[in-house]
Amino acid sequence: MKIILKYLFEFLFFFILSLIAFYYRFKKKKFDVGLGPDPLINNIYHKKALNLYDYSSITFVKNSFYITNEFDVDVNIKFKKFKFLKNILGYIYLCIKVFNFKVIYINFNGGPIGLKSNFLWKIEPLLYKISRTKTLLLPYGSDVQDLTRSNNLEFKDAYALDYPNHKFRRKIISKKIDLWTKYSDHIMGGCEWVDYLHHWDSLTLSHFSYDIPQKTNSIIIKENKNFKVLHAPNHRNIKGTDFLIKAIEDLKKEGFLIELKLIEKKSNQEVIKLINQVDLVADQFIVGWYAMFAIEAMAHSKPVMGYLRDDLISFYHNKDLIEKDEIPILNTNIGNIKQKLRWCLENKDELKKISDQSYNFVKKHHSLEYIGSLFDKINKDLGV
Repeated sequence: MKIILKYLFEFLFFFILSLIAFYYRFKKKKFDVGLGPDPLINNIYHKKALNLYDYSSITFVKNSFYITNEFDVDVNIKFKKFKFLKNILGYIYLCIKVFNFKVIYINFNGGPIGLKSNFLWKIEPLLYKISRTKTLLLPYGSDVQDLTRSNNLEFKDAYALDYPNHKFRRKIISKKIDLWTKYSDHIMGGCEWVDYLHHWDSLTLSHFSYDIPQKTNSIIIKENKNFKVLHAPNHRNIKGTDFLIKAIEDLKKEGFLIELKLIEKKSNQEVIKLINQVDLVADQFIVGWYAMFAIEAMAHSKPVMGYLRDDLISFYHNKDLIEKDEIPILNTNIGNIKQKLRWCLENKDELKKISDQSYNFVKKHHSLEYIGSLFDKINKDLGV
């Protein structure tokens, strides 16, 4: 009975949303860009990047996350006084508000209309067409990770260990990739996301932007003090955390002064503070590309170790997105973590050079100015 009522509600809501979308088709839209509805920290930086190019933008989320709560509209907070009704009121609010943007930046989970629906997610792109709201698709990870499309066996194994229920989402992920690939206005590919996508309209190393701080002095690694390594695993198997722990314990037994700072479920502010207190940042050793944590570390002039797949390096080099050997990340997989750490301990002067290269690299490829310029071009192509 509940399922029947839910479908009836969705049919009625679709009719109402169609009328609202048609109304906004002829109404002057209040904002240029809307970013949401998932609580991704990169949307906060994307808003800053858009502001540099004089776009009005709003970040909106279904709820905040422990990483940050600096979003313009969080419906979980906005409607918290309504208690049991806050979820449905927040959903309706976002479904209507989204038509007030000229373009929405979303991922392959879709926009707010498909958040709590049995079938509305299939029709969501049509509603945006009716309202003349353009869509820019920015994948981020689990929204596109249909693992049948990947040849990375170590990643598949790690994913199954960290997220055993992911297998129940594979079909819906695949269907949404196909849906938005067919009906979105622009898809920006990058990272290892290209494994899962069968089309993109533009390509970058990854769309993540960051508010790069002023350059600080190169790292100063103190002799006769513990060499500090920071690792922040939001999913331990996928990051290769156990391999890192074992490598560091082995090096300690060999007499090396090395210390692992392992942090989990900390706010972004706490993470940045810790980045500035260590000598090296250990990112991930299985996925095959870098993301936000590595970018934050490099922006604060820290050398980073992490796994970069050779085929992806070659692909992005052939696409003229990077120069040969430009990425300063110490390329490290689960099989050579100990050797790479030993090299760091024995070549501390080289790490100082890498810290400078890291800052320059991330400023070139992930600054607000650079990513904002990519968005500016896309927006203009979309008529915004």
